[in-house]
Amino acid sequence: MTWKESENNFASWDGTRLFYREWETPVSADKGLIVIHRGHEHSGRVAQQVKELDLPEFKAFCFDVRGHGHSPGERGYAESYYAMVKDLDAFARHVSEKHGIPMENFAILANSVGAVTASTWVHDFAPRIRAMVLAAPALRIRLYVPLAIPGLRLLQKLKGKAFISSYVKSKMLTHDPEQCRLYDEDKLITRNIAVNILLGLHDTATRIMDDAGAITTPTLVLSAGSDWVVKNSAQDMFFNALSSPMKEHVLYPGFFHGVLYEKDRHLAFEKAREFIKNAFTTEVDRSKLLEADESGYTKEEYDRLQEPANGWKALKYGSQLMGMKSLGRLSEGIRLGLETGFDSGKSLDYVYENKARGITPLGRMIDRSYLNAIGWKGIRERGTLLKELLQDLIIEQLTQDTPVRILDIATGCGRYVLDVLKEFPGEDISALLRDNVPRNLEQGRALAQEMGLANVTYEEGDAFDEAALAAVSPKPTIVIVSGLYELFRVNNLVLRSLGGVAESLVDGGKLIYTGQPWHPDIEMIARTCINREGHPWIMRRRTQAEMDELVRSHGLVKTGMKIDSYGIFTVSVAQKRGNS
Repeated sequence: MTWKESENNFASWDGTRLFYREWETPVSADKGLIVIHRGHEHSGRVAQQVKELDLPEFKAFCFDVRGHGHSPGERGYAESYYAMVKDLDAFARHVSEKHGIPMENFAILANSVGAVTASTWVHDFAPRIRAMVLAAPALRIRLYVPLAIPGLRLLQKLKGKAFISSYVKSKMLTHDPEQCRLYDEDKLITRNIAVNILLGLHDTATRIMDDAGAITTPTLVLSAGSDWVVKNSAQDMFFNALSSPMKEHVLYPGFFHGVLYEKDRHLAFEKAREFIKNAFTTEVDRSKLLEADESGYTKEEYDRLQEPANGWKALKYGSQLMGMKSLGRLSEGIRLGLETGFDSGKSLDYVYENKARGITPLGRMIDRSYLNAIGWKGIRERGTLLKELLQDLIIEQLTQDTPVRILDIATGCGRYVLDVLKEFPGEDISALLRDNVPRNLEQGRALAQEMGLANVTYEEGDAFDEAALAAVSPKPTIVIVSGLYELFRVNNLVLRSLGGVAESLVDGGKLIYTGQPWHPDIEMIARTCINREGHPWIMRRRTQAEMDELVRSHGLVKTGMKIDSYGIFTVSVAQKRGNS
């Protein structure tokens, strides 16, 4: 079969134009294969993989990671490892829209570092792809220098931007002499890697291994039996934790790290081809995600958190709670959390304000440490992302000469909406901001008056009253649900609310919704913090896949998503499809 190769570029999430290649045959149709190249390499190196995988009915695509191949940027460097994950999301959406291939008709083939990028994308962004094949995923790189990771952290802190040279030689990748020659002679291969990328890869892989149970995408892991570059034990840990109903792990004895470049690579390609074809002929049942509050990965975690801590955990969290209730009260934020609940509106307003206060300099120091907790930093970043998405949707609708009608179903005082609206004076925009706390509404009205916004109406309302939401008039073109569903563990409440939201929206209208698919301190919070009702703040996380499926069950299809720098909070956009 003859493959036609073409070159192009696309605008990624930050506007950077990245280079990519695409391959197709005369029989390529509405199926897509995204290939992600190894670290140090580029898209030209995967042309062979596309042909040897031998799936001519697929169109295949591969982009040069920023700082690699023909893509711009300092060689081996990006502002963060996670920038490359967001690049993958932007690339997948680009080729899906350009070629009219539904996300459900894509598969992923990724090698080494690229395999970590792929699994992170699937975990965090929850694309509805059919399958991913991960060849020797670099979840743990073999760093032969003692205390390498702490040393690299110190180097980055002292020097800022720093690079190290890769120890990986072609003879460590494959037994195939021709493949070794091609690797050694390839001038586009980037031999250096930035320290921040290496550390970001390490930390992201740690998070994904710890939370692999959130992944339900059909997954094939191909491991090399004689891998001197990455650790197979990490791949075992990742694979065993996957919740994917269709998953396989194959170990090839004697293979070096470059599984897809090895002398007997036909074995790996045969397995990958078989797995991908099976994934496309096996019906994917996502309805179970709607019942994830009753059974499954996050329900089991929630049940564990309800049980008392014991052993060293009891001592650890007991000491921490004692400290919060004694010295911690010198901190204004901790005191407020203990009195009103750490998830209360008052606490969140304080976190958003981000000004350390307390009794004595020690209290202010404790308060600054409290406000700098990773969860609170993520919350503040979520607020920024929410405003960015709302602004983008307003501009989009104004450009289409559509009157903008905004509904926020649980707004608090709605400051983030007001901050955006003041950027559009004189435009045909109005907002109905609802909440069930009269004090929040009073504060919101005063704030809107202070900002000179006459196009905002505040109204008391229950965000879970399906009929009341459905009856909102005029029908909104944008509905916002921020920080609400995360507070409730059961899905029937969320589904009821979403039913009203979907009914209220005009056809083609957009829903902005937030999620919290992961939290590094979820157990610490459950053991030491109280919620707004005075009970232990035990959260049942919703994976992004679950949250998206709840939204989709009411005919609202996700069209875009942003995520904070820590992978904790997401802000997504879904569109109401007419006749859906």
